[in-house]
Amino acid sequence: MKTYNIGVIGGDGIGPEVVCEGLKVLRAVKNGFDYNFVEYPYGSEHYLKTKELVPDRVIEEWRGLDAVFLGAIGHPAVEVGLVERSVIMGLRFGLDLYVNLRPVKLYSEHVCPLKDKTPKDVDFVVLRENTEDAYAGVGGIFKKGKADEVAVAEMIFTRKGTERIIRYAFEVARQRAKERGAGGRKPKLTMVDKANAIRAQDLWTRVFEEVGKDYPDVEQDHAYVDACCMWMVKNPDWFDVIVTTNLFGDIITDLGAMIQGGMGIAASGNIHPGKNGMFEPIHGSAPKYTGQNVANPLGAIAAAAMMLDFLGEKQAANRIESSIISLLSSRRIPSVDAKSGLSTTQIGDMVAKEVVG
Repeated sequence: MKTYNIGVIGGDGIGPEVVCEGLKVLRAVKNGFDYNFVEYPYGSEHYLKTKELVPDRVIEEWRGLDAVFLGAIGHPAVEVGLVERSVIMGLRFGLDLYVNLRPVKLYSEHVCPLKDKTPKDVDFVVLRENTEDAYAGVGGIFKKGKADEVAVAEMIFTRKGTERIIRYAFEVARQRAKERGAGGRKPKLTMVDKANAIRAQDLWTRVFEEVGKDYPDVEQDHAYVDACCMWMVKNPDWFDVIVTTNLFGDIITDLGAMIQGGMGIAASGNIHPGKNGMFEPIHGSAPKYTGQNVANPLGAIAAAAMMLDFLGEKQAANRIESSIISLLSSRRIPSVDAKSGLSTTQIGDMVAKEVVG
């Protein structure tokens, strides 16, 4: 029996609560495989007690795991970004997880804020470059707190980084079309940048055109990021796969989360294809809900499904997704926020029961 070694970081706030429900569902869905869950304490509470951030040796341990499952990071008593950079950037940069994979999929039309949009209208994927751009950390603050203070941040784009995410996006577009079958929609890839104003992003424009020559079967489209946001709201059905920069991807995937119903249902994967992966709900730690057992764990459960898909357990992943769809479309789970009337543990129990039939 195959056993997957999974690192588990509950993190802060509601993170440990939603991760617990994700693990519950993972245990319920296993069939012909098992897990070895390795728990790690790294988060803001751990930092406040020990002043310890993630050491290099732990990043090496993570490199040897099959995947990492993360809850949420962020605490009001800790400097903004300090622990996030240590844990999240430690994983993304330390394991070179250059793909941020965000499905934007509407499971039930009653949770969509857009008028007259149904699940067939909202089903696309955003692929965000995950290791470059302004997030590379090049820059700093000079004369902090002074009247002539200067803050500088550099956007970094490399041909290697740009090409590998664009090429992977083309492959995802092909794979999605293959899964839809002969009568389904043809593959389409939209590249999103702001090269008309940020001329360094002309690199993205040129690389997209060059790589696109290897994929003549994939329809190729381009949008500036402001126009992309407009069309995501007006005509989300136009999109199949989007590939974009780190900063723009961070922004438009939050918009995508709201289109699919809210932050409570959105999940993401941070992956190096064929090597490592970290999976998480995209919501924050929501300190005001900590310990109240009201946070909706569907985002974490959906992230667990993404992790199984990454590990090659597609049947189990599909069972989790089908269970979420069934529970939402039947309104047994009436919403994806903290006001559903159901507790965190109740929702986890409902999905765990649904996956076993």
